[in-house]
Amino acid sequence: MVGVCPPLAAATVDGVRLWRAPDHTRLVFDVSGPVNHTVFDLDNPRRLVVDIDRTTLKTAFTGLDFSTSPITGIRSGVHEGHHLRIVLDLSAPVRPRSFTLVKNEQYGHRLVLDLYDRVIDEARSTAEESVKPPPLGQRDVVISIDAGHGGEDPGALGPNGIREKEVVMSISRELKRLFDQTPGFKARLVRDGDYYIALRERTRIAHEHRADMFISVHADAFTKPSANGASVFALSRRGATSETARYLASKENRADLIGGAGSVSLDDKDHMLASVLLDLSMTATLSSSLDAGSEVLKYMGGVARLHKKRVEQAGFMVLKSPDIPSILVETGFISNPHEARLLGTRDYQQKIARSIYNGIHQHFSKAPPSGTLLAARKSMGENVHVIARGDTLSDIALKYNISVDALLRHNGLTNTRINIGQRLKIPSS
Repeated sequence: MVGVCPPLAAATVDGVRLWRAPDHTRLVFDVSGPVNHTVFDLDNPRRLVVDIDRTTLKTAFTGLDFSTSPITGIRSGVHEGHHLRIVLDLSAPVRPRSFTLVKNEQYGHRLVLDLYDRVIDEARSTAEESVKPPPLGQRDVVISIDAGHGGEDPGALGPNGIREKEVVMSISRELKRLFDQTPGFKARLVRDGDYYIALRERTRIAHEHRADMFISVHADAFTKPSANGASVFALSRRGATSETARYLASKENRADLIGGAGSVSLDDKDHMLASVLLDLSMTATLSSSLDAGSEVLKYMGGVARLHKKRVEQAGFMVLKSPDIPSILVETGFISNPHEARLLGTRDYQQKIARSIYNGIHQHFSKAPPSGTLLAARKSMGENVHVIARGDTLSDIALKYNISVDALLRHNGLTNTRINIGQRLKIPSS
């Protein structure tokens, strides 16, 4: 006797949301329970059809903004008596991808429909083929900045409706501005709008940027509102270095269940090959990550309370790039009422961005990648030190093997008073 799986219970579509990303449009249908569905396209005119079994529509499509998407209209009807049929009218060809997501701590069951722009896919391939590297010794240090969460994944939620995704987007844009105005640096945003990107896709985009450093910016929450302070994380392949690190890594790595990564076909399923690649390159990459993280933490300590005074390590998915030094910056706990108020202000966001910038600038001033403008300047004796909390002129002089008098003369200083964030030109020793 062959067993037959019982049909799923009747469901309802209770809400619809739309998000536009640079290369695709996402439609999210909030459903009352698990559903089966099929997707197919029709021509003359161009349409996409979504059939959802044993489901009825309990919401309206009014209010959805299709203006920047290939969708020109949406309508629904009853198919074969008890199935819901949704028809999308399209102005351009798309590559559809659909999947369902089960209920989690922030959302109920969902049906997600991603419509990828075929024109952008073709343009991206052409652009990648035409990219020419700059002349040796003239390229910028590329910083890939990842504002966490986005789209239907708001990240952590704080008092008075403050949302992590909005705070970290503001900090990331300010951080990009600081790098872009600095000769020898160029910053790229992983996301530049309110849409979700799967965790592994974020590291792929960093590789597409040819990044020298990947910075993931967050403002997370903890189970206790009293938790406070900024943190910097680097990857750990052996385990988190604190209870908070374990909790945050687990929480952030579950973001794909909220943001909707779905059943993505991953290119790294060959675990043996992944292990070999990690062993070959991870040691040097992790060392650079820890050094950069230490510099960032030092400068952040000048503007924020620190949760830990050392770089923590945990298995955050976005840090698992074997060849790009990567750090994750927790700018504070948005679940803490005092820190949430600070993080919601423009002035504090700018201070946090400046502290991250100072730390990364200091890291690359000490160890610029070969072939960059920074490396060329350093070889000619040009170097800059950014003052951090606790720095003294005598410590800086000792670090660079020069005298305090030489440091004063080279910078036109008449006394030894220095300020956090001040830049000192370092003469050749």
